[in-house]
Amino acid sequence: MTARVSRDRWNHNIHYHPLVLGAVPPGCGRALDVGCGDGLLARELRGRVPHVIGIDLHAPSLERARSQPLPGVEYVLGDVLAHPFEPASFELVAAVAALHHMDTPRGLERMVELLRPGGVLVVIGLARSDHPLDLAIDAAAVVASRIRRLRNGYWQQSAPTVWPPANSYSDVRALAAAFLPGAGYRRHLYFRYSLVWSRPAGPAVRAAAPSG
Repeated sequence: MTARVSRDRWNHNIHYHPLVLGAVPPGCGRALDVGCGDGLLARELRGRVPHVIGIDLHAPSLERARSQPLPGVEYVLGDVLAHPFEPASFELVAAVAALHHMDTPRGLERMVELLRPGGVLVVIGLARSDHPLDLAIDAAAVVASRIRRLRNGYWQQSAPTVWPPANSYSDVRALAAAFLPGAGYRRHLYFRYSLVWSRPAGPAVRAAAPSG
């Protein structure tokens, strides 16, 4: 099965899809794309994972996703926090520009709950700048984004947006430390951060952290 990767689309989320694809663990049989939107990442994941489920609350986006069917890819209209997925049923859980649409601690807790031991969670997220270094990165990102748009164009997704995010980058680092001990955190150029975490072969992570 060859991934259907769209080479003619670019935006700040699509730019980081390769990070998600590169984190797929060996032998991954099931992957969950949280906030899948039009299904682009889900279809890309299908090139590496036999069974991919994309879940989203936005019905029009899912209609567009379903208009490009691919064997092994399933789309679910629903809320990942409430949908009755079996706990520990995915080797990969990915959330691109989705975590800030929900209560962050609850979202992290739920995604951890859905991971099998040894599974990988990848979050590509948005946060508020609250530090001079963040503001400097944002300024560089504005210039870099304009150059990239001139070269590649910009694909404007139609899914609902939430701005500003409830959490700052500092908040995200603190929440990651509480819910995902040992997670790799990185602040990226194009107004995004990433969290990559492997669930240990043990009990689910439980932590108390401020909501938001």
